Amino acid sequence: MPIEFPPNARGRFGDYGGRFAPETLMPALFELEQAFYEAVADPEFTGQLNQLLADYVGRPTPVFRANRLSEQLGIDLWFKREDLAHTGAHKVNNTIGQALLAARMGKPRVIAETGAGQHGVATATACALLGLECVVYMGAKDVERQRLNVYRMQLMGAEVISVEKGAATLKDAVSEAMRDWVGSVENTHYVIGSVVGPHPFPLIVREFQKVIGEELQTQLDGSPGRPRPDVIVACVGGGSNAMGIFHPYRDAGIDLVGVEAAGFGIETGSHGASLVAGSPGVIHGSRTYLLQDEQGQIIEAHSISAGLDYPGVGPEHSLYRDTGIARYVAVTDDDALGALRIMSETEGIIPALESAHGLAWIMAAAPELEGKTVVLNLSGRGDKDVEQIEKFDG
Repeated sequence: MPIEFPPNARGRFGDYGGRFAPETLMPALFELEQAFYEAVADPEFTGQLNQLLADYVGRPTPVFRANRLSEQLGIDLWFKREDLAHTGAHKVNNTIGQALLAARMGKPRVIAETGAGQHGVATATACALLGLECVVYMGAKDVERQRLNVYRMQLMGAEVISVEKGAATLKDAVSEAMRDWVGSVENTHYVIGSVVGPHPFPLIVREFQKVIGEELQTQLDGSPGRPRPDVIVACVGGGSNAMGIFHPYRDAGIDLVGVEAAGFGIETGSHGASLVAGSPGVIHGSRTYLLQDEQGQIIEAHSISAGLDYPGVGPEHSLYRDTGIARYVAVTDDDALGALRIMSETEGIIPALESAHGLAWIMAAAPELEGKTVVLNLSGRGDKDVEQIEKFDG
């Protein structure tokens, strides 16, 4: 599992990243970095990981040409079907890897944060598989709008702790998980769910998620009926599914488009578009783009999608933004809902609300994309969102 484009010795991707963490966590972060590098160089570890990804997760996930939408939009549209991975989203690629790492390090207790619930479910799944104790922190607002996923976690033996503080969403769940880790670091591993947090987490999560883009390179390789992508689109909250598909293509000259949550509209201030409308600062142990006021205080994010309702983003995405490796746009709640309904009716696939943001941008940009091969990373299925969507229809 060779590591390409690593951060520097300080854990920085250019001006972003780093370890802005309490002193009590520094030994654990250094231990984790060393353990990770040793693990990915160990054929026994990578062999076990690859076997579980194949036999348990169901990789490789297929790539599917959306024929009806392609015809309607005048583009060649493909979906990378991460919604078909075990547990229903890309999150399990990372949690299997990190749970194996926790077991290797002798850490019997695992904690995690979750927003939409998919990372929590994927962490509970990996812990059940490997016999690890699992505690998941989830904002009270997200507990309410993702009750199905809460019960799924509990069915697999996880303890779900509802976080009432702050806006009671993903940011607050991360903060509470960090507090737990400070007090339990000797026997606990924190499975961060996205390419965020202090180094080495952005690197670790990217490395476990890059399988998405690596598979796509072999699936759309330019052979007959399998055109190479011109454009790759993925939603961006913390940014793990986007980094997973972007990273292998970062030097390929392909248009990489990350789609953030515009919420009620960028102009309203109620959104989650850190890269489109934020500025550099420090959040959850990392320097990156985030939503903040003139005094540097975090501004609460808003999105109809719990997985995009976060006021920061992974530091490597910040580097991609500044250097032009990728570009970042934003889509409103209403447009994402409309795209979800269109994909459901046209292709028989109900996407997660997060992924629907990507399709909404593709639909709006279709005239400029005419004739191009466009790939959407369909990062999750929409089962978790159906009850919430039904309320909007009601």
